[in-house]
Amino acid sequence: MKKISLKLFSFASAAALIVAGSGCAKISEFGDTNVNPNGASSPITAALLTNIESQLGGIAYNIRGAIYTQQISETQYTDVSLYQLPQLSSSGTYAGPMMDAQVIINRNSDPATAGVVSVSGSNANQIAVAKIVKAYMMWTLTDKWGDLPYSEALQGASNKSPKYDTQEDIYKAIFKDCRDAIAGFDVGQWMQGDIVYGGDPAKWKKLANSIRMIAALRLSKRYPASTDYPALEFAAAFSSPAGYISSNADNFTLNFPGGNYPNTWWGVYNGRSDYAQSKTLGDVLAAMGDTRQGAFGTNAGLCFPYGLVRNDAVNFDQSVSAGNYSRVLAQVWRNENSPAFLLTAAQSQLAAAEARELGWITTGNAKDYYDAGVTASFAQWGVAMPANYLTTAAAYNTGVGAPGNVGANSYNSIKAGQNAATANNIARIALQYWLAVYPNGNEAWANWRRTGVPNLLGTNFATNSGGAIPRRYVYGTDEYALNPSQLATAIGRLAGGDTQDARVWWDKP
Repeated sequence: MKKISLKLFSFASAAALIVAGSGCAKISEFGDTNVNPNGASSPITAALLTNIESQLGGIAYNIRGAIYTQQISETQYTDVSLYQLPQLSSSGTYAGPMMDAQVIINRNSDPATAGVVSVSGSNANQIAVAKIVKAYMMWTLTDKWGDLPYSEALQGASNKSPKYDTQEDIYKAIFKDCRDAIAGFDVGQWMQGDIVYGGDPAKWKKLANSIRMIAALRLSKRYPASTDYPALEFAAAFSSPAGYISSNADNFTLNFPGGNYPNTWWGVYNGRSDYAQSKTLGDVLAAMGDTRQGAFGTNAGLCFPYGLVRNDAVNFDQSVSAGNYSRVLAQVWRNENSPAFLLTAAQSQLAAAEARELGWITTGNAKDYYDAGVTASFAQWGVAMPANYLTTAAAYNTGVGAPGNVGANSYNSIKAGQNAATANNIARIALQYWLAVYPNGNEAWANWRRTGVPNLLGTNFATNSGGAIPRRYVYGTDEYALNPSQLATAIGRLAGGDTQDARVWWDKP
């Protein structure tokens, strides 16, 4: 989903720095073959940040996660919808944008290079921004696989077999990285090359606090009490003088410039049409009279049935005039230069509503946070919210959600009983979160695993043995080959082993 040029830039920039800093011995017979006379020996850290941020759309808009949570349907090749084994590698994120973030941190921390790279902003501000984006990327990785290298990762040749930290330790490290980043900003020059916030420390601090809040809630099944550390982390971030993302003006939004840096969904549809808005999502929106349908898809009446075998998917496509089904997002939201929403006020405000319900915070009213989150979501998409939306189907104390058999279709691909009913306030918050994060597959899948809302059931045509919606990714074959002993330790901590049905640590049954 990313331009090849971006991938090459990321890998090349990181690789050049690894070679430059690893002290490789010269092959005396041939001279110094490690020197590229056309390469940059002192990379511009501002350019590294731009490269990192340009890839965040692909990292956040995880299509597989959106398929698992039935926001998106496959239209031709339906393997993911039928729960084919998700044995995928995390190495691309490590070797590319995460390594670039670590390079920014390393070069600004090293007295030998700190003065050279200060042209891209004060050393402290560069380190702080890099820590936040690195923590954000690590958050997306651990939610998909579970235990992964972090404390010993990104060290290049000095550690080729990093240990797999437990997911709990990774979450604690993410919290610490965000706290340290907030405290680390100084009054010097803002970080350059920032295509998200223009280097503004105030906005980066709000993002860091919002990450802390939402990540803390992810642990609520493990630590539900208001005295447990996730609740304390949430409360500290929520009440921080630096604030959190409470307004759309502060959303973590990637504004794609187009050209070599196009919107992720523009790239997905550039020459292909493999994905559609799911009928499950369309049914929920229709049942609730939710006008976000105008932004979420292109044809409300022809949302694509979920979980079809290939022949049925092709037949449905042909039955609606070959390709007239509802695309993912309205055209205005998937042009080359359309923005991508990575973390928003809607998410933060809905998180505050849940935290208030759980007793994690004592300030404000849960209904007010909920209403503010829903309102922010409609405004983010430029859609007018129906006047009665917050007093009927989505009412905080009485809203029923979508209790019908959402996603039902003539192909019988959806199990009977699937619904988006909301019998209590926590369920109403969770359903609105599922809607607000669309099409951010990482967040949709993670929060669904935590809350079980909507009540999604696996397709009747599932090809995996249990027929259940996958709970995690399986470790990639490269990890089995390159770091087997450390991987074995991580797998030993998984109940049931390295399978898609095993649960990551925070996903407590």
